[in-house]
Amino acid sequence: FNAADLGPEWGYSYGGTAAVGGRARVPCATGYAVCQTGYAWTLAGASFFVQIPTVPDPTGATVEAYCAAMVQGVVEGTRVGFSINAVSGMIRFVSEVGYWDDTAVELTYDPVNHLFVRLAEDGTNLLWDTSPDGITWTNRRTLATPAWVDTDIDVCALDMSAHRDAGTADYAEFDLFNTLSDGAVWTASAALSGESSLTATALLS
Repeated sequence: FNAADLGPEWGYSYGGTAAVGGRARVPCATGYAVCQTGYAWTLAGASFFVQIPTVPDPTGATVEAYCAAMVQGVVEGTRVGFSINAVSGMIRFVSEVGYWDDTAVELTYDPVNHLFVRLAEDGTNLLWDTSPDGITWTNRRTLATPAWVDTDIDVCALDMSAHRDAGTADYAEFDLFNTLSDGAVWTASAALSGESSLTATALLS
């Protein structure tokens, strides 16, 4: 997210999401904002991880001021991923149908130990992991892979979103998506010159 704008891979983003200060910044207001890919990806046999350095401020919200990282299936509301609710102070590891998971694993959110989140599918199970540094991971939930993950090949989307039910609008931030390198993108010009002649010795073979 070090370029001036979100790249084309996030072409389905809306709600004022932008690249700011080397991070994807997603507004957290009473509307909805999402940093989203197109529906062209596959979770089966794949994984993603992302750092969430900034979560919404709960001030003024009554039920939720959340940010989330989700893989969306074709059926609306069928999705898997992570949700952090600053009002409840909990992080949820979810496999949702109809936008809800009655059996979600829920832990008290720790901004240090839950700084990075990772979702992986290994051909048999889905694994939800967290990490303080993107290197050492702790498994938080393991679930038999839902059937839709294998059905929705090349038609899944990944999104990073934020929303609140009330209170002053702020934002969540996401960084280091599938990379621990925080190198910047540089644009530069240079004057080039060439040698007027080149010499070489032939080799007999």
